Amino acid sequence: MYSVNEWYIFHEVLDKKTCNKIKRFAKNNWETSQVDTQQGITDEERRTGKKGDYKSDPKLRISDVSWVTDQWVYDTIWPFMQEANEKAGWGYHIKAAESMQITRYRKGGFYYFHRDGYGDQLSAYQNPQNAFLHGHVRKLSMTTLLSDNYEGGAFEFASYGKEKCNISAPEFNKVGSIIVFPSIMEHRVAPITKGVRYSLVTWFLGPPFV
Repeated sequence: MYSVNEWYIFHEVLDKKTCNKIKRFAKNNWETSQVDTQQGITDEERRTGKKGDYKSDPKLRISDVSWVTDQWVYDTIWPFMQEANEKAGWGYHIKAAESMQITRYRKGGFYYFHRDGYGDQLSAYQNPQNAFLHGHVRKLSMTTLLSDNYEGGAFEFASYGKEKCNISAPEFNKVGSIIVFPSIMEHRVAPITKGVRYSLVTWFLGPPFV
């Protein structure tokens, strides 16, 4: 385990058998990844919440995704989120998690710097039919590495201070390792130069920050 307050890492805590079992959920159910390409917020969204405009954009992201909602996977990763939330000192109010995303980055694949969520009222999901999502925002993000037979693909954070952008690359490249961090942190997956990088991405939700 390793914490620098901004993130919390569990090194090689899931065995390869479990990682391969999660990977098999994807089978051939891959779809091209998308990003929010919307610029600004409309007047309607200021009243009802940001909707977003999700499209494929190879300048920002190249990867494939599949989705999993099996309870045993949630049960496997949830305690790691709880421990990180406590020991890193965040103490966020977490109530649920979104559908989990299995992500595949092949050679040339990447995801440019982005944030998973902002935690404000505008970011809250407006979905009364889904009690897990409705009124909640992304507070913590988690990536679980399901493979390590690739090159490139570093997981990096960007932070800003004294008019400079500082890039941090924690030691996070072994199968079965888990990293947890606040969803507002800017991060990226650098381009893959060899092999295929598989990961499980989970977003943990709670009420907006006030």
